[in-house]
Amino acid sequence: MDTNPGLTIWLTQWNWQPSLIVGTVVIIALYIAMIGPLRVKYQLGPEVPLKQAAAFLIGVDLIFVALFSPLDAVGDTYLFTAHMIQHMILAIFAPPLLLLGIPAWIFQLLLRNRFVFVVGKGLTQPLVSAFLFNANLWFWHAPLFYNATLANPSLHIFSHLLYIATGLLFWWPILSPLSEGWPPLSLGGKIAYIFFSDMPMVLLGAGLTFTPSLYYRYQNAPHLFGLSADADQQLGGLIMWIIGSIFLIVLVSIFFLSWMLQQEEKDRTREGEEVIEESLDISH
Repeated sequence: MDTNPGLTIWLTQWNWQPSLIVGTVVIIALYIAMIGPLRVKYQLGPEVPLKQAAAFLIGVDLIFVALFSPLDAVGDTYLFTAHMIQHMILAIFAPPLLLLGIPAWIFQLLLRNRFVFVVGKGLTQPLVSAFLFNANLWFWHAPLFYNATLANPSLHIFSHLLYIATGLLFWWPILSPLSEGWPPLSLGGKIAYIFFSDMPMVLLGAGLTFTPSLYYRYQNAPHLFGLSADADQQLGGLIMWIIGSIFLIVLVSIFFLSWMLQQEEKDRTREGEEVIEESLDISH
């Protein structure tokens, strides 16, 4: 009899789906080809810095680990907490790395297509991108649809793709590398965007943490790591509420500090111009 089922699961339950492995390899190969030989051959744009390429590859690897590792099997069968960690990786942590890793000239190539330009411009509007991100989050955490993804592998894969897609849309107004077409928000706009778009996720996480009801299909699963079904749902809600919020709060703090430094620089410049004007008036 297995006295430590949790350890056995973490050692054995890896997702060897060919589509996942081949798809990851193809994405990495296309990216390397695009920023390497194809860029040089067709003179597509400047060389991509190593740290920028590393950001993209780390983002892809995070998605791969979230879907390939036992985290996927544990989230499907045993723990809501594992599922929540997986969703945070797919929607919050990996997408910004992907955006940071894709050079602006690749997006500029896409903008040459009128359909892509119009659709992309509409989807990356802050109100639209924030709505789609939060609507997707709330939709898949409705008990009916959440439990349906656990029972239907195809639907589950589709939900994962939507987490990544809406995550990319959510981060675009913050991290867009383009100055025209689909530009990023100003620093002040980024602060307001993160603050208000984070609220629905906070409310959902808090609701899952404090609700007395069990919504998801984990009641009869083995209590891995000593977590009861109640504690598991509460911990999953805390992960969405606290960890996701802390990550976004840190970003708000960084943008606010940058905004303050910009304002301070503008004030110094203005004072300098006033001193020069006063000197000129005195000399006359």
